[in-house]
Amino acid sequence: QVQLVESGGGLVQAGGSLRLSCAASRRTGTSYAMGWYRQAPGKEREFVAGISWSGGSTYYTDSVRGRFTVSRDNAKNQVYLQMNNLKPEDTAVYYCATGYDTDPPSFNTWGQGTQVTVSS
Repeated sequence: QVQLVESGGGLVQAGGSLRLSCAASRRTGTSYAMGWYRQAPGKEREFVAGISWSGGSTYYTDSVRGRFTVSRDNAKNQVYLQMNNLKPEDTAVYYCATGYDTDPPSFNTWGQGTQVTVSS
């Protein structure tokens, strides 16, 4: 059973930046996609960004494209989300995700989440 542990959330002013990290416990020799979801109060969980095993393919929801960048370090079993030009509407709990390395990825496991709050 893979475990995902997020870190890096916090409080930031609008226009600021944050970098989220996620460490995955995983068997070696397996290829898997990783990514990020978020859930704002009163809303459903939504996909934010994803990245293939090789890192050659990345995926973003329209509202964050150009502001957020997803990356990964397979040697460390980690995935990152660099968030720039943050907006109050980015406020949410952010969840790391992992799953099948398909195109697009198919996620089936999520972490516990980390809170991101953007003040106006």
